[in-house]
Amino acid sequence: MCTTTKPKRSALNQLTRLLLRKYNCGVRPVQNWTKPTTIYIDLIIKSVLDVDGQTQKVTTSIWYRQIWNDEFLVWDPEEFDGITEISLSSDAIWVPDVIISEFVDVGKSPVIPYVYVNCSGTVKNYKPIQVVSACHLEMYAFPFDKQNCTLTFRSWLHSVNEVDLALWRPVEEIANDTREFMNDGEWELLSVPSHYWTLNLEDRDYAQIQFNVLIRRRPLLYVVSLLIPSIFFMVVDVTSFYLPPNSGTRITFKTSILLGFTVIRVNLMDEIPATAIKTPLIGVFFAVCMALLVLSLAMSIFVVKLLHYSEKEVKEMSMSACLLDKYGSMDQTDMNDSDWPVTEFCSQFIYFYSLHHLLSNGSTILQEVVSLRLYLQEEDNEGSSQSYWVELCLKVDKLLFCVYLLIMLIYVMTLLLLWGVWSSA
Repeated sequence: MCTTTKPKRSALNQLTRLLLRKYNCGVRPVQNWTKPTTIYIDLIIKSVLDVDGQTQKVTTSIWYRQIWNDEFLVWDPEEFDGITEISLSSDAIWVPDVIISEFVDVGKSPVIPYVYVNCSGTVKNYKPIQVVSACHLEMYAFPFDKQNCTLTFRSWLHSVNEVDLALWRPVEEIANDTREFMNDGEWELLSVPSHYWTLNLEDRDYAQIQFNVLIRRRPLLYVVSLLIPSIFFMVVDVTSFYLPPNSGTRITFKTSILLGFTVIRVNLMDEIPATAIKTPLIGVFFAVCMALLVLSLAMSIFVVKLLHYSEKEVKEMSMSACLLDKYGSMDQTDMNDSDWPVTEFCSQFIYFYSLHHLLSNGSTILQEVVSLRLYLQEEDNEGSSQSYWVELCLKVDKLLFCVYLLIMLIYVMTLLLLWGVWSSA
């Protein structure tokens, strides 16, 4: 007669049932309640995902480790097939209420439902966390800025007499541990110094461990896409003063520079961080560059206006001018523009007019010749005054150019001074 034997429970199953049979996850796991539970904390920075200057938030990916001793989760490995370590559900045992004080939003962290427990009662809670924390971001020196963001771990309810905190590794080792950091992004991890301190609230001391995440931005992308094009625009604008002001191309050229600078500035608006506390120095740089371009254009407009200020409307023609218009209508436009030489005008006028009035009264011819001489003297005087006015306008243009260079020099020196003050602070 065959008899079926009941399958024997596995040692792992028996151990788990034994440990959790009378376990109360709401009670701190100590035999003596006056003894504090020490939570060892370790932190490894994996990457910096986002730095939001407007909302003053930083998103980081970290590997977080908690280690503590649970006096109720102890067994003899020889009684359970040599099992020295098992995994238990984190919801079934006591877990410390350690939080991050700067925590402001729930990140996309994976849920790890288990912890490791060894036979001596040591519990290891390892998990990756995506931390969205508040940070005082100093964007004044963007894109050459350095940031110091803190991650402060503390127990939410338990005082230092109940739950104490300590570092799992030495401070120097944690500070210089950058081997796991993804170092090919925008930010470079400098160090992670840490220290332990206590916070007194309502006559109770709370243990805290603060990690300072020191990061530095890599500025090459912003230098190539923002600063260098802006400097090129300013250099081209300065050289455009060498264009002749009376040619009409200077204003067109300067307008094109201003338009191109505006287009680049608008397209790269999202590259510059927005902050409501302090305007970044690069924002002041772009605003002043725009103002200088507008000032340069206004100076050129002023000089061109001066050049055309002395031009008068065409005077009413005398009888001699009417005869000239009759015989030389083909060149009237050139004459009005002062392109027809005055000597040629004089010779042709005398020739045709002498033929027409050859048989006329000699006194009349004499009067016309005198009138013509007075007219030519007036034209010569106007031509000399016009050349003097053009020369004066060119001197004004040179003066405005020197003023523009002086303003730009003061602007550059001010930027360097502000940069020096920030670097030495």
